[in-house]
Amino acid sequence: MNALADPAGQPPADLVSSDEQEAGSSLWRDAWHRLAKNKMAVASAIILILIILAAFLGPQLSGQSYETQDLRLGATPPSGAHWLGTDTLGRDLLVRILYGGQISISVGLCATAVALTIGVLYGTISGFLGGKVDAFMMRIVDIIFALPFTVFVILLMVFFGRKFVLLFAAIGAVQWLTMARIVRGQVQSLRHQEFIEAAEALGLSKLRIIFRHMIPNALGPIIVYATLTVPSVMLLEAFLSFLGLGVQPPMSSWGVLIKEGADSMEEFPWLLIYPGLFLAVTLFSLNFLGDGLRDALDPRAAKD
Repeated sequence: MNALADPAGQPPADLVSSDEQEAGSSLWRDAWHRLAKNKMAVASAIILILIILAAFLGPQLSGQSYETQDLRLGATPPSGAHWLGTDTLGRDLLVRILYGGQISISVGLCATAVALTIGVLYGTISGFLGGKVDAFMMRIVDIIFALPFTVFVILLMVFFGRKFVLLFAAIGAVQWLTMARIVRGQVQSLRHQEFIEAAEALGLSKLRIIFRHMIPNALGPIIVYATLTVPSVMLLEAFLSFLGLGVQPPMSSWGVLIKEGADSMEEFPWLLIYPGLFLAVTLFSLNFLGDGLRDALDPRAAKD
């Protein structure tokens, strides 16, 4: 018997192989560790959290509404009483920016949720069924892709009214096309994997395979694209509001505030600078976070 072995015949702990000592690690845990090492993505996530907290909690702490006016003030530059100044109607610009953040962020998140719901289900069904069904469903996507989506949203807003809730559905209804193609490609690559063939051999229904196996294994690209869809949706909402087809006064969004600031930028430049700065910082943070998630969830990065 080996002299280094214990009475039970087992080798001492210091001679146990590193493979036996190393604890198992999941893909999501590895992705989290890689994301935590990306300083730009972490900083962007912190900035986003601060902006969201300020947008949804700040107005309640200020005690003012987005329509609180003081016509005696008019447009005043930043001061101790009004940190970002006031607009032409004497309304505190910081409060209106925070309220506008609620609208812009809500539109971005809700419209993205609508786009994800439609795109993930559509792309999964198309990729999983394949054949003529897949060809037919993808031709529908191609036809809709051929339409200028901004004009399509504008037509929806004109025909069905400029309702705030409709803005979510209208933007989400034209943002799901790319997601459908991404998910379809992922599902097609998973379609002939061993675990899917095993699930089919066990007699599981197609619906169960889609929701229990297909979609969970395609979550990586879905999460990445979702973080990149939110800024594009917010930018589209700002564009529609700039054209007067989005949020209607006296409610404010960052697009509305940028439009109002652009009308008087020569006399009162702060009315354009600060809303534009908030929108730009949020969009950059979302894009940097999306890039960080893409790198963290990329299977090839795990081999580096």
